[in-house]
Formats: sequence, C-alpha cells, structure tokens
Amino acid sequence: MGFNVNNIIRENIKGLQPYSSARDEYVSDGSQMVFLDANENPFENGVNRYPDPQQRTLKKVLADQKGLESENILLGNGSDEVLDLLFRAFCEPKVDNIITLPPTYGMYAVLSGINNIENKTVLLAEDFEPDTEAILNSADAHSKLLFICTPNNPTGNSFATEKVMRLLNGFNGLVVVDEAYIDFSPNESWASKLSEYPNLVVTQTLSKAYGMAGVRLGICIASKEVIGVLNKIKPPYNVNELTQQKALSRISDGVRISSEIQEILEQKKILVSVLLTIGFVQKVYPSDANFVLIRVDDANTRYDQLLKKGIVVRNRSTQPRCSNTLRLTVGTKEENIKLMRVLKELEQ
Repeated sequence: MGFNVNNIIRENIKGLQPYSSARDEYVSDGSQMVFLDANENPFENGVNRYPDPQQRTLKKVLADQKGLESENILLGNGSDEVLDLLFRAFCEPKVDNIITLPPTYGMYAVLSGINNIENKTVLLAEDFEPDTEAILNSADAHSKLLFICTPNNPTGNSFATEKVMRLLNGFNGLVVVDEAYIDFSPNESWASKLSEYPNLVVTQTLSKAYGMAGVRLGICIASKEVIGVLNKIKPPYNVNELTQQKALSRISDGVRISSEIQEILEQKKILVSVLLTIGFVQKVYPSDANFVLIRVDDANTRYDQLLKKGIVVRNRSTQPRCSNTLRLTVGTKEENIKLMRVLKELEQ
C-alpha cells in the first residue's frame, strides 16, 4: 500500500515548531535535583511540579500490556482531545472532509463542526454494518479521516473484519477505529494490525472497562509517524499529574479489572435473557459492549416511566435507524435487579 502520512498533513503543521517545555528540555532520571527551571512553587504538596509532558512511565506500562512501543502511543485528556488533534493535524478547514457512519458516536460530527470540516455521512446498513462500497464511493481527494466505531455506539455490534479491512485497503486517508468498548468484546483489537496498515489509527479509553471516566484519559495508537505529528500540536501538559498517578495505579491492577469486566458480561447475559421476555421490547440488538440497545413500542413513554422509577437510560430514537430505541448500560447486580423488576412491572 502506498500510503504516506506526509501527503495528508496540513501544510501549516508540516513546518510547525512545537512548544518546548521545561520538562521536555530536561528529563529527570530519578536523581535528586534542585529544579529551578520551570518557575514552579518549590513547596512540595504532590502537585506543585509540572507533570511529565510525555507521560513516559504510564505509556511504558500501557505499551507493555498492549504489545506496542511507547512511540506508538499518544495520551490525551479523554479520547475527545485525541480525536480533535487528528482534525487539527490533518484536516484543512473549509477544504477537507471526513466520513462518518451514523448511527455512531456523536462527537465526530461535533468536532467536524468546531473545526469547520465537512462531515460526509454514509448510513450503516439495516443490520448496522458498514456499506463499504458506498463509503469508498463517497470519498474524494479531500477525504482525510474515516471514523469507524467498533463495537459501535449506540448499536453495540462489532463490524465484520472483512469490511474494516476493505476500508483500510481502499481509503486514502486515515481510518480511525474507535475502540472505546473493545475490552468487552471477544474480538482482538485492531491495534494488532498496526504494522500492516500505515493509515490505521486506533483510539481507546480508560473510561469504560477501566472505570476511570472521571479522570479523562484517552489513548491513541498509531504509527510512529502519525504519533509524531500529533505530538507536535498537543498542549505540553495535556494529561495532569493526578490523572497519570491514578491511571498508573488502576491499570496495574489487572486482576480486579478483569473481574469487573467478567461481572459486567455476566450481568449483561442475565439482562438480555429477561429483556427477551418483556412484551413491549420488540428487539434486543446483539452487543459486544457494556450496554444493550433495545427497540420498544414507545421509547418516549418507556423512558419517562423508567425515569419516574429512578432509573436513567438513554433514548436513542433521534439517531438514524434507531426509532423507538433505548440504550441500557449494564449496571451492578443490584442495579440490574431493580431495572429488571421495573421492566416487568411496566409490562403489567
């Protein structure tokens, strides 16, 4: 494949000299030093020093866990910052376009609007799989990013491997595979194919399976060349010290994380089995995520009924091909018991 990342970088980014922070110019080796280089408050309180701008320790652990090199990873203030950096590095405002596949994660469209980039939408097929030929036919010389969310939000399904491969081989820009829910899926991460596809970018998050939505940490996995471009434009201290410390502690507790994932998957099976018996639930869509999309008789009514019972779900009826659907996140055993009891009561 003849993909060359230099062919799609914005011209102003190519010659950009990134900001060099004090912590870029001197990287501590652990020695006891007197730091007088960054105009920091010298009184120690745990956060009086600037954080490592490259998050080296955290990246090393993540890279080892994922079988990657640290140079293949960029960390951001949530995945949304990572996605925004991709827009700013590769998409020229008022000139370039992206392609998204509704129903999908809504932030792609929001970021296209913020960055003044045309968003070409190609609806998923009725089975919520990508229409590969329609997608490739909609692309032109200015199509820089193609967003593929798998497992998909809000539908929960993973896209067929051969369809994603077809898009990776046929699209001339970057194919961004959003794997926010990959830890709940039986499928292998597309990050394992990084060496085969130079135009592949994978985004992941610690918000879902790792239970760290509150600290805001997103992961971008790509070639060293793509990561190098993003490092040029990211803010120097985009991941704060508290986030780095908390994330490092959490990802090191693999046994607990695996246990929580397994419990969520078991609870999902129980929830699905009950949903299939509820009369007003017309369809339960297959899910490789930690949520289930269901089609009901009247989504607005059922949403309000659940709300009055103290249960908040997501009404996805405004999304394409999602009329009268509700998205239910899998909760704890106790929360699921309450949800299932209320659903049965509403059926009466």
